Amino acid sequence: MEAPAVRTAPVAPAAKRPRGRPRKTVDERDDGNRRQALIVGAAKLFRRKGFDATSTRDIAAAAGMQSGSPFYHFKSKQALLFAVMEEGMRSAIAHQQVTLQKAQTQGTSSAELLRTLVRHHFDILLGPGSDFIPVMLYEARSITPKQRTVLAELQSEYEAPWVPVLEALRAEGRLQADVKLARLLIFGALNWSAQWYDRRKGATLEGLTAAAMALFIGEAS
Repeated sequence: MEAPAVRTAPVAPAAKRPRGRPRKTVDERDDGNRRQALIVGAAKLFRRKGFDATSTRDIAAAAGMQSGSPFYHFKSKQALLFAVMEEGMRSAIAHQQVTLQKAQTQGTSSAELLRTLVRHHFDILLGPGSDFIPVMLYEARSITPKQRTVLAELQSEYEAPWVPVLEALRAEGRLQADVKLARLLIFGALNWSAQWYDRRKGATLEGLTAAAMALFIGEAS
C-alpha cells in the first residue's frame, strides 16, 4: 500500500527589498535641525562668553542635548566655531543678494542702494539671532590659517556688491573719499557698532542707518 502524499504548506515569496536608500530614522531625519541648533546655540555662547570660556557641555545644554552629542555633528569645538562663522557668512551673502536685487528692480538711486546695504548690514550685525559676525570679528585667532582664508574669500564676496555703489556715488560727487578706503572705513565703522549698540537705550537700526548715511555721504534723513 502506497504511503499517502505529504502536503507541504506553500512557501511565501521572499519580501522584496525596497529600492534606493533605506528610510531614515526619526533621529537621522532630525540631524539637520540638531546641527543648526548647535550652531545657533554656540554662536550665542561664543559671543557672550568667548570661545575659550565656552565648554562643549555649555553648547550641548543650550541645544538641549547630552554633553557628548555635539561631537556627532562636529569633530571639535573649533570645528563648530568655524561652522558658526562660515554658515553665518554664507547666509549673509544670500540675504544681501536678495535684498539688493529687490532694491535694484525698483530703480533705486545709488544713495538708496547704499542705504539698503547699510541697513541690511545692521540687520545681520545687530538684529535678532545675529551673533556670527561679532564671533568672526573677535574669535578669528581661534581658527586655522586655512579657515581664515575661506572666511576672507566669503568676506570679499559679501563686500563686492558695495564697490559699484560706492563708485557710482564717487562719480556723482557724493562720495569724496577713495572708493577702496571708503569701503574699509565704512565697514570698520559699521562693525564697531557691535561693541556699543544697545537697543534697550532707545537706539534703532533705522536711526543708526540714517546717522551712517549722514556721516558717509552727508545725506540727511
